Amino acid sequence: MTHDVETAAGLRWTPQLMDINDSFQIKSSFQIIPAARYVADRKTLLTIKERGFEVNVHDLKHDGHLFDSRETFLDSAFQINNFAVRFGSRGFRAGALYRNQEWFDAFRFSYDMSVPNVGHLDPQPGGCCTVMPYFVGDILELPVTTIQDYSLFNILGTHSLDLWNTQIDQIMQQHGLISFIVHPDYLDTPEARAAYTTLLDKLSTLRAEAALWIALPGEINDWLRQRSQ
Repeated sequence: MTHDVETAAGLRWTPQLMDINDSFQIKSSFQIIPAARYVADRKTLLTIKERGFEVNVHDLKHDGHLFDSRETFLDSAFQINNFAVRFGSRGFRAGALYRNQEWFDAFRFSYDMSVPNVGHLDPQPGGCCTVMPYFVGDILELPVTTIQDYSLFNILGTHSLDLWNTQIDQIMQQHGLISFIVHPDYLDTPEARAAYTTLLDKLSTLRAEAALWIALPGEINDWLRQRSQ
């Protein structure tokens, strides 16, 4: 379970979101924008980590221009790598899942979460066409394998879990990675929060009944690296 924090309101809501997750004993990662939109101070980042959650870097400014040119990207990647040190982060996700994996060698991350398996409703189409993690050079790619909450709630216009349930079932048949992006910014209605808590309840049930491993991205990264050796 991953949470991209896109606004100051979303950042303010992270404590309540952690409370909801903890009620189902499901830890998650929070992707924080380092250089725009809001300021995540040291205390906020420490609070997230002290509660057993994970902090990763989310783009630089989340303005859609990270990969506009190689020259500007390299400058941004330098800044992003510095923020990773300041945040104590090992993982990265680009804004809106924009990506150019041929340039990922400029990052100093252990893993990335910027590539969907399919991108039908994303700004950048295409995808990696797999529900399995894979290496891009030294970086482990953890693909996004389910529909994002924004696409489900706002583009498809539904709070039904039918599509999420179908994707979960299909991925489990392949013993793959079930990866969610749920934004605290879009859990601002009773319908959205109800859908999310129902999702957590289903995942909790699968953990108990089907031996589903619910792990932080960093834990998956460590396990896959040990497995690859």
